[in-house]
Amino acid sequence: MSKIGQGAVIHPMAVVEDGAVIGANVKIGPFCHVGPKVTLGDGCELLSNVVVTGRTTIGRNARIHACAVIGGDPQSIHHAGEETTLSIGDNCTMREGVTMNTGTAEGGGKTVVGSNNLFLANSHVAHDCQLGDNIILSNNVMLAGHVKVEDRVILGGGSAVHQFTRIGRQAFIGGLSAVSYDVIPFGMLNGNPGVLGGLNVVGMTRAGIERSVIHQVRRAFKQIFEGEASARVNAAAIRDEYLDCPPVIEILDFIAAESDRALSSPFRGKS
Repeated sequence: MSKIGQGAVIHPMAVVEDGAVIGANVKIGPFCHVGPKVTLGDGCELLSNVVVTGRTTIGRNARIHACAVIGGDPQSIHHAGEETTLSIGDNCTMREGVTMNTGTAEGGGKTVVGSNNLFLANSHVAHDCQLGDNIILSNNVMLAGHVKVEDRVILGGGSAVHQFTRIGRQAFIGGLSAVSYDVIPFGMLNGNPGVLGGLNVVGMTRAGIERSVIHQVRRAFKQIFEGEASARVNAAAIRDEYLDCPPVIEILDFIAAESDRALSSPFRGKS
């Protein structure tokens, strides 16, 4: 039997399979299908024609619109039916046609999505992705497998992210961009192929970062990408200069971390 929380309202034309865990005050609209290994947190709302399947856990107050499919099998030729998971935090909105897949056994078995995220129509989160909080995926954004997106990133409509790519905190990806390489925190990338055009100064300002700090980040950006050596060598060389500037250190740590992808730059992708 399913576990149904107090105050939950399930439309008579919805299907909630035995074993599902439904939190308090959940609303499940007509023609929705909730699988037997699904957990819906308190206050979630499935409007209509929503499928939540797989071993999927969704936190409190999610709002999921028509034709979304959450927790489907990974779209990977290597998937052999292993039981993997999708975990979604609190206060996420998934608009029409959004798809999110569970992980793959070879990729760790977990797709993880944080809290307070907005997924606009027909955006896709593939297997083994790791997403932070306060992220926006605009219409038709496509994240391939194993992508990591940090907090407060915005991806413009129709942008596509290559598998294993990392996008650093508060980066901005322009619409229709092809993100083939890692994007530094606070970076701004546009184009196909994507080119790192500078810093997301508007986002930094809105986040309350002081102008003097933004100037330091801009200076570090030039040192990293316009220096004589490679970006990674330049970044390592300036670390001691910016020990009192956390945003710069965040960028330097991102660049120094191991990655399967190269680093987006103002020059990579230009002819």
